[in-house]
Amino acid sequence: MTVSQSETQTSKLYDRDFCLWAQKTAKLLREGKFSELDMENLIEEVEDMSKRYKDALKSNLRILLMHLLKYKYQPTKRSQSWLNTIEEHRIRIEDSFEDSPSLKPYFLEVFDSCYQKARKQAAKETNWPIDTFPSESSFTPEQCLDEDFLPEL
Repeated sequence: MTVSQSETQTSKLYDRDFCLWAQKTAKLLREGKFSELDMENLIEEVEDMSKRYKDALKSNLRILLMHLLKYKYQPTKRSQSWLNTIEEHRIRIEDSFEDSPSLKPYFLEVFDSCYQKARKQAAKETNWPIDTFPSESSFTPEQCLDEDFLPEL
């Protein structure tokens, strides 16, 4: 079997069975058989890994911000569930920083856009006008991650 045939078979495997493709790719890497690698899909997957981590960070941040807004503006509806959600998403964000410290600057970069989306979600969930929630966050990125911080009216 020629190298191009092996690479073509690996590329076809990617379309049929991703998990098997990943296992075979790891084996080829360990064995140093770089010429047999499905480089196009491997490069795409490596690039996508970073994107998935960033997407997860944004998702956790939006959920955290939305619950902080609801906690602040709906004091009569505060619940242990909301507190658990706030704590859980703080932990997830901190865990992502431990795994990939390079996400910390990204967190600051996307904070405002995530706040805008969280504001819209909070308005939708509360059935309140979006203007109820300030157009700029009243809590800082540091406060959002502070386990002792809870916003008050």
